[in-house]
Amino acid sequence: MDYKNMKFKVANGNDRGLCCGGCCRSDHQLNTYDWLADVVNDPDKTDLVEVQFKNTRKGYYHNVNNLQLTKGDTVAVEASPGHDIGVVTLTGRLVALQIKKANLKSADDIKRIYRLAKPVDLDKYEEAKSRENDTMIQSRQIAKDLGLKMKIGDVEYQGDGNKAIFYYIADERVDFRQLIKVLADTFHVRIEMKQIGARQEAGRIGGTGPCGRELCCATWNKNFVSVNTNAARFQDISLNPQKLAGMCGKLKCCLNYEVDNYVEAAKRMPSKEISLHTGDAEYFVFKTDILAGTVTYSTDKNLAANLVTISAERARTVIKLNRRGEKPDVLEEERHRKPADKPIDLLANADLSRFDKNKRPKRQNNNKQKADKREVAAPQNGQQPRKEQPRQREQQPDRRKQKPQQRAQEGKNDNNANRPRRENQRRQGSQPGNGQQQKQ
Repeated sequence: MDYKNMKFKVANGNDRGLCCGGCCRSDHQLNTYDWLADVVNDPDKTDLVEVQFKNTRKGYYHNVNNLQLTKGDTVAVEASPGHDIGVVTLTGRLVALQIKKANLKSADDIKRIYRLAKPVDLDKYEEAKSRENDTMIQSRQIAKDLGLKMKIGDVEYQGDGNKAIFYYIADERVDFRQLIKVLADTFHVRIEMKQIGARQEAGRIGGTGPCGRELCCATWNKNFVSVNTNAARFQDISLNPQKLAGMCGKLKCCLNYEVDNYVEAAKRMPSKEISLHTGDAEYFVFKTDILAGTVTYSTDKNLAANLVTISAERARTVIKLNRRGEKPDVLEEERHRKPADKPIDLLANADLSRFDKNKRPKRQNNNKQKADKREVAAPQNGQQPRKEQPRQREQQPDRRKQKPQQRAQEGKNDNNANRPRRENQRRQGSQPGNGQQQKQ
């Protein structure tokens, strides 16, 4: 393959999936993988098409004109009034299953697809989309001036620019009839108000969660289930509001992901209210590891003292023995008991005779060996042995090992040191009468 001339595209933003019929690259959220995209002549194939608009808003339409639509195509669909612009996200048999999840009660909610979007349609759509941010800021100021206790979180214009949807959040019931009149006179479009919750707002805005990944509500989670603190209790998670709350300020949706596994595993754990009695002490539950199936017991009810970790099966066995009036000697099983720690004898394998061995004599320098020989040598002609001479020689530096520059420097230092003595000798030799005295 010619890799030099190939064109690569770097994924950014909300890009997901691979370039294939089932899951093409798209910048929209909540995409569904079409694992039946490569099925040819599917007898259950329908004309239903899933179209996605801004953020999390989706719609389902009939392809009455039998257009050859694939995932990622931009189409113009029926709206009330006018038309809207969206992107095809799913086709084929799986759309019927998505409609069941969306809980569409009437078939009238399914409208038609007009055509593939033309350049004129895309220009109007981009123009309308560019006004959304300014419209949202102005609408917030208008709601504040009217004294309404509500927050406008997002504004979405229809593809033809004739309608605008205002998404708002409010804790109480709000009478926004006057607000609609003011907005219609200000922006000259048809106004539609939609109330959403905090989780829907986070899904529309997007962001990154504390886990480091993109928010579930902004990627794949569309149907929100209520979350309560019992999910955290089942999983032995500390009830810290700052850690349990998500970006929306509500409890994290991911608390419900694994709660069923914890509830099922907790059924196999012994009760925390039952204490275990052994021959030496009474043990109370200190902590439990539900997924690992282990329980840690302590001899003190409120403190961690003499902690012993055993399996849930062993704990149930001890409970049965206690109910029959029997007490095991130890809490742990025999095969899991650790041998008692014995003091270590550091001299157990040591040989004490190693201290009796003579050490090898150290090698002496040649200068010291020569000095010793001179000291041992007998004196000649009645002279005393010169013992200080070797020490003086050892103190003097070895001139043969010195570098030429060092020897020259030492010669200069000697000349400078002996210069006063030589000058005195010259002065004494130049005085009269010295020669005669020397001759006498």
